[in-house]
Amino acid sequence: MRENSHSRARGRTALGLSLAALAAGVTTGAGPATAQPKAAPAPAAECSAAYRIEQKLSTGTTWRMCWRYDSKAGLVLDNVSYQPKGETKPIKVLESARLAQIDVPYDDGSVEYDDLTGFGFAQGLVNMAPTECPGGTIKTVKVPDAFYSDNPNIKGLCTTTRARGHAYRMQADNNKVYQEQGKDLLVYTVNKVGWYEYMTEWRFQDDGTINMNVGATGSLSPGDYDAGDGRGWPIGNGARSKATSHNHNVFWKLNFALDGSSKNTVEQYDSVVSPPARGQEAPTNKTTRTKVTKELAGDSKNMRWWRVVSATGKNKDGHARSYEIVQNATSKYPGRSFTRHDVYFTEYDKCEQFASNNPGCANGHPRFVNQWVNGQTLTRPVAWVNVGFHHIARDEDQQPMPVHWQGFSIAPRDVTAMNPLTPAALADQNGQPRNG
Repeated sequence: MRENSHSRARGRTALGLSLAALAAGVTTGAGPATAQPKAAPAPAAECSAAYRIEQKLSTGTTWRMCWRYDSKAGLVLDNVSYQPKGETKPIKVLESARLAQIDVPYDDGSVEYDDLTGFGFAQGLVNMAPTECPGGTIKTVKVPDAFYSDNPNIKGLCTTTRARGHAYRMQADNNKVYQEQGKDLLVYTVNKVGWYEYMTEWRFQDDGTINMNVGATGSLSPGDYDAGDGRGWPIGNGARSKATSHNHNVFWKLNFALDGSSKNTVEQYDSVVSPPARGQEAPTNKTTRTKVTKELAGDSKNMRWWRVVSATGKNKDGHARSYEIVQNATSKYPGRSFTRHDVYFTEYDKCEQFASNNPGCANGHPRFVNQWVNGQTLTRPVAWVNVGFHHIARDEDQQPMPVHWQGFSIAPRDVTAMNPLTPAALADQNGQPRNG
């Protein structure tokens, strides 16, 4: 149970029924309060100023994107491009990026929540105070059915910048030290679902990396302190109240459009380490590339990774631009077929928007991402990334609960010919470093 004592909150069951009555998969078109139409369309290649995010970071990199607010997915980012110093025009990376589901099954088998499509994630957008967006701007989002405000205009989208520490450090032969402190653009919202508050963060680094994270905070549900042994953890004095353990299975959906084309290709890389051969000092490690030409349900393993490759663009060295999917720690949940894989590559289908209980397709169309992997040839690949977290509560989770993060990154691979933050004094050192 994740009911909330807030006066405007709704119980999970009643909320699910009320949302089912809404038009499935409809985008609210939510935007700034100044945008009068109720259903503003998704931004085109160039969106109006009210929907535009553009930030030049102090290290010289500019990120550009459009935003909109979906009635189920919440924040959606469109037309994401990256322009480091030295590039004469923006390099498009993503056609769109969004959350695709937060699936929450409880260890005792009593409930399983699909927070985006069934329990009002988008309607739970909350107002943020200026102190929650330090040094940044809070944009107003129009949420007609907002649960936690009588006013549909929610000050709920923060854009700001943040230092992340060293971007690089190199001590040259002459003892000169080259170093740069990295800067990021942060875009985030807070959405309240029951007792949980989800912080959906998109972090755009000045080196071209994009980090996607969801942080869960808020409170442990007071109605879930009845777990049996092995399915919960005692919280509070003694061992009487055991908070029920549960999973947060978070999915993201990425529509790549490298160099402006959605006709990208996908490659999988696997490395195999073999014992030292006779006369060799160390083991050998061979990396093999496999072109992914058909839809794939992929499983992470040691020394395996994927990249999405541009079909049209090359860097100044003549190498095809690509973005690598960099996976972080995950607790993959085996209880459902759609959560048993770490990444899916499917052929684009406009109606396929959510990884589970997808409401937007015609009758008879499968509703789960694993069912969409059926052998189609990939000409316009869509990436779905699943990151799980098994939440076994602890005393420190109260009160309030510290943020626990889960997510992944996409990192540029050959997007630029050199480190995009290379200092001018080293700009001629492309390729094998010179001696002396």
